[in-house]
Amino acid sequence: MKILLFGASGQLGTEWQRMFAQKDDDLLVIPYTSSQLDITRPEIVKHELVKEHPDVVINCAAYTKVDQAEEEREQASNVNAKAVGHLAKLCAQRNIKLVHFSTDYIFAGHQEDRNHFPNGYPEDHPAKPVNRYGQTKWEGEEAIKQSGCSYLMMRISWLCGTDGNNFVKTMLRLGDEHDELQVVDDQYGSPTFADKLVKDTLKLIEQEREGTYHHTSKGLLSWADFAEAIFKEANIKVSIDRISSSEYVTKAKRPHFSKLNTGKIEQLEIIEMENWKPGLGRLINKINEI
Repeated sequence: MKILLFGASGQLGTEWQRMFAQKDDDLLVIPYTSSQLDITRPEIVKHELVKEHPDVVINCAAYTKVDQAEEEREQASNVNAKAVGHLAKLCAQRNIKLVHFSTDYIFAGHQEDRNHFPNGYPEDHPAKPVNRYGQTKWEGEEAIKQSGCSYLMMRISWLCGTDGNNFVKTMLRLGDEHDELQVVDDQYGSPTFADKLVKDTLKLIEQEREGTYHHTSKGLLSWADFAEAIFKEANIKVSIDRISSSEYVTKAKRPHFSKLNTGKIEQLEIIEMENWKPGLGRLINKINEI
């Protein structure tokens, strides 16, 4: 199987490269960083697809700056929606499977949804993004579906890994700098750990699965809960001041509830979702080894 990996230097792309480096089976992977291949330039993307004739394109390239997307609206749209649409059409034309990653932020995240969906939003729940980032990611999803290409869409939440920027690494850094931190306590979800996501997504690729799947950890927690668990696991003494979203104003509105239901992917019986606690312990051990 020949795979092109776009966005290879980001948090998720780096995890893919790490996993591929450990595999001995019949996989040929060609990684492209965003500087090597700009997915907003369809003529360059087409040139690489024609030249390499891949079986699969894994797209990890994305605009992920949630707050900046409120101001850099065109740039966010170009990367997350327009470029994805062009890529999907090219994949459809050349019979290439597209693997793409989307977000829990496509959902409205109302407080009452926590009662309606105690196990999280199902894949077919209507999208209603509350910020520009979520809107552009939803538009990218729709463009893929309308392109006619064969696709595997993985919706994820609170992505955490050893590379790039994420909540776990931010908390570890701030914990070394401060004795007390304010953390929002009325936004609920669960983390997706990059290493498990990559391993599980490859299983779906190898089984030629298609469609949209949710991938995250079992359990439900707030950002403040998550911060306390991070400091406990890392043995860092920090006092957490739990605050509301109204006390921590950001440019982009965040959903109060963005848990993803993973029942669909678990029904395949090749993937078992883990609780967030062992996932966090494994991640912090890996970070400490770096």
